Amino acid sequence: MRQMIWNRTCRVLALTALLASGVGAQFKPLKPNPADRAKPPAAQPADAVITDSGAVISMDVQVVNVLASVRDKAGRFVPGLSKEDFVLKESGKVQDIRYFAAESDVPLTLGLIIDVSVSQENLIEEEKRSAEAFIEQVIDDNDLAFVITFGPDTRLEQDLTSSRRLLSKSLQDLQVRGGSYSPVTPGTNPTSTPRGTVLFDAVYLAAKEMLRPVPGRKAIILITDGMDQGSKVSIEEALREAHISDVVVYSILHYDMGYYGPFSLGTADYDLGKMARETGGTLFKPRRNQPLSDIFEAIQEELRNQYSIGFTPTNPEQDGSFRRIELSVKQKGMKVQTRRGYYAVKDK
Repeated sequence: MRQMIWNRTCRVLALTALLASGVGAQFKPLKPNPADRAKPPAAQPADAVITDSGAVISMDVQVVNVLASVRDKAGRFVPGLSKEDFVLKESGKVQDIRYFAAESDVPLTLGLIIDVSVSQENLIEEEKRSAEAFIEQVIDDNDLAFVITFGPDTRLEQDLTSSRRLLSKSLQDLQVRGGSYSPVTPGTNPTSTPRGTVLFDAVYLAAKEMLRPVPGRKAIILITDGMDQGSKVSIEEALREAHISDVVVYSILHYDMGYYGPFSLGTADYDLGKMARETGGTLFKPRRNQPLSDIFEAIQEELRNQYSIGFTPTNPEQDGSFRRIELSVKQKGMKVQTRRGYYAVKDK
């Protein structure tokens, strides 16, 4: 069972203050009827970790959580591994794997972050249909999900819930918003660039405000053309929050060639790839005329083939530094996909 915040009023107020003073994006929550909300699972402490059996327990020691998937030489996922099959290193030093579970034992908290800026106008209907089908297949009673959209602002369309009905309704109601902006001047420039697509703000807020307080397995699915225009935070700040919150980012580079014409997407490919690689996720780039449902099926397969690993670092200093980790499988020919490291922070 998972932690779910039943009354979110205080957090919404705190978030509004945060945005006004720092990030500056409008994070506008809906106000669903409490009677329509899914009954929350039993609360769990935010510092919970996972045991070998998949149970969630609370610990006073620092535990770093790592999600990983393993493929063989042919690119097929490798199931059935145990913690004895893995070797984990931090800064070159072998670490003791204390907690281990297969993904089927670990509930999922999922954030769908969808670009609704004007550049997505011809794509949004397919995105809504594919995301809705994905939610129906992936989320069960022990999982939680939420929906965030971004354009000139960032909005919480559906709060954390295990209700597929509420999630589907929030997706069905999505609409493009915002005015036009020049596709030839992408990038974060809060001082002079109009607020057109606050991509990095959306990732930052999803990781920090929605996912950091929740224990267990966490992922973001980001659907966008990768163009950021006007975010108050940089990609580095958004990525730092994803690391601290133990979030895996799956990026889908979905763009309308008719909208951009001969113009370049700038650093969109690089930015989305960086967020995915650094957190242990994948960048998906649909081929021409490839349905988005194919991409969601690939993400679903990755989520079904994850291992959840927890370790207590031999270096106990919580100095805020970023520490590189390496995870490998003893058997040769196996490729491990996981996060590149973590921030040694005291309070998450």
